[in-house]
Amino acid sequence: MLQTGNYSLVLLIQLVLLAYDLFVNSFSELLRGAPVIQLVLFIIQDIAILFNIIIILLMMFNTYVFQVGLVSVLLGRFRALLVFSALYLTLSICFHCWVLNLRWLESNRFVWTDGLLALFVFQRTAAVLYYYLYKRTAEHMGDPRLYEDSMWLRDQFARARQ
Repeated sequence: MLQTGNYSLVLLIQLVLLAYDLFVNSFSELLRGAPVIQLVLFIIQDIAILFNIIIILLMMFNTYVFQVGLVSVLLGRFRALLVFSALYLTLSICFHCWVLNLRWLESNRFVWTDGLLALFVFQRTAAVLYYYLYKRTAEHMGDPRLYEDSMWLRDQFARARQ
């Protein structure tokens, strides 16, 4: 079971990773003159997104609901986050590859193609939804009903058996 002290530490790590992701999304364009620094920031950003996905999955695996076999209850509650996390990671990697490919040799030139602009808009829109859903899910993972036997869990188990 996730103890209060451990939950606070895990939540802090998650929020730090989200803050780094927000920082890179906000200020990476200011470093377009230094493509190597941008590359390093983008790699760390993609790893941070992946770590956040792994952390939330480990938190889900640690719940009593998962351990008694009600995976469908967890997936029903947190499906949106899992879908948007995968979508956001994919869009981020695609955007990072495309922008670095266009700017690597001509870093002082302002290059925005129509496709890159469209990908940028989709990636940043997905980022906002990802931040919201991730923060909401991280806070919902602190619900004590997920970590102990309760009447709510017994009702869910009875519904799953029918």
